[in-house]
Amino acid sequence: MPLAPSPSELTLTGRRIVLGITGSIAAYKSALLARELRRRGAEVRVVMTPGATEFITPLTLATLVDHPVHSDFTEDQDAGVWTNHVELGIWGDLILVAPATANTLAAMVHGGCDNLLQAVLLSARCPVAVAPAMDLDMYTHDATQANLKTLADRGVDVIDPGTGPLASGLVGKGRMAEPEEIADHVAARFAAELPWSGKRVVITAGPTHEPLDAVRFLGNRSSGKMGFALAEVFAKQGADVTLVAGPVALSTPDRVRRRIDVETAVEMDEAVKGLWGDMDWGIACAAVSDFRPAQTSNDKWHRGEVPSAVELTENPDILKGMGEAKQPQQKLVGFALETDSGEQSAMGKLERKNLDAIVLNTLMDDGAGFGHDTNKVRVLFQDGKSVSFELKSKYEVACDLVELWRTTITP
Repeated sequence: MPLAPSPSELTLTGRRIVLGITGSIAAYKSALLARELRRRGAEVRVVMTPGATEFITPLTLATLVDHPVHSDFTEDQDAGVWTNHVELGIWGDLILVAPATANTLAAMVHGGCDNLLQAVLLSARCPVAVAPAMDLDMYTHDATQANLKTLADRGVDVIDPGTGPLASGLVGKGRMAEPEEIADHVAARFAAELPWSGKRVVITAGPTHEPLDAVRFLGNRSSGKMGFALAEVFAKQGADVTLVAGPVALSTPDRVRRRIDVETAVEMDEAVKGLWGDMDWGIACAAVSDFRPAQTSNDKWHRGEVPSAVELTENPDILKGMGEAKQPQQKLVGFALETDSGEQSAMGKLERKNLDAIVLNTLMDDGAGFGHDTNKVRVLFQDGKSVSFELKSKYEVACDLVELWRTTITP
């Protein structure tokens, strides 16, 4: 069982962060912070106060975030081009002010609007975090402490400064937190806000291939796209996802915690057995072969050598095993692909295998099933209720399913 990811392992892929930099000697750390946020996948826009540009150049930050830095209300006075502070405040998922000086903290409390960054903060619709940086006496001053408390009461996330040598030569509290610590804090914050945060989910996806000889196998046409779409959506919504994948030509979705590649049903069964006991949810989306050849040749069969009949033996029933081992707090969802309407078969599978829900799709529906980028599904529950979704992209279907399970199956 993989341990829960540490904050430094959490990605910020797809997150939009406005990095505000104010006039502090700690501004040099902001370059490292910008690079770390980008490394974790965030999109970063930088807004600097005039004072900040005296400590670090906008060119340095622009190079690191691959986007122009904003530091004034007018980008080009001759052309009349202005910086839309409202747009920046709407664009971000988070405004992170690091370093945040005593002056900027006071302006935030009192609604000051003397520079572009303050205007962005006043018009922001997203959460705001600050990483204070100042000398010991400034930090411990009653006014600064009162401002920090006021901001915290208003919902601003205050990232505690560190203790150590300060620019004045004093030793004490006031150093801006280190860039990696700030990035950890931001990543953990985003993760905690997500609806599936803290949930461990194992997802099986793709086909299994059962060798006949050194080059041939029994298998099916599953592409794995549905299972990978589910893994992507679960991970984006904060789940700690382990993806057990049969042989597919798909890259691992962003934020998926762990991927285990297998080929055969026996290998998939062994992988799932080693994981299931520590999981909160199981999503069995793989198209597992029910049978495998009883005997496999290590050499390639040539013409005239192919046996007239191949004896088959049953593969382990992975989903049934998960259902039998399921604990009261665990939730288990299976998939059923049928060639007819399939409801009776799916309901039988739902009950026999101790599932909380089953997703039914049928090859009778155009655009559904194997080999398509779309799917049309119906979800059946133990109480006899069902929910149907029209033909959509598999990613959109995954979004629908993950939200349905979150709201209808007791966590």
